[in-house]
Amino acid sequence: MNHHQLEKDILHLEHVITRISAADGIPLSYWRNRLKSVSDAALVPSMVSRVRRLHVALSVLEARERLVLASGNVR
Repeated sequence: MNHHQLEKDILHLEHVITRISAADGIPLSYWRNRLKSVSDAALVPSMVSRVRRLHVALSVLEARERLVLASGNVR
């Protein structure tokens, strides 16, 4: 994947991940797979730190979803 496409993908993920929730129609696993595909590419150092932040943000969402499911609350 070229760096211009990677930049576009990272920008899109930064935009989306800050706005999604576990209650959205697209499962968090979809976004995890999208993030993994970007992570697996050859990233320049500035992209690496941005992708790390995205991993953290998505992990927080996933943890919240697990808590909701464990508590028995239905979305």
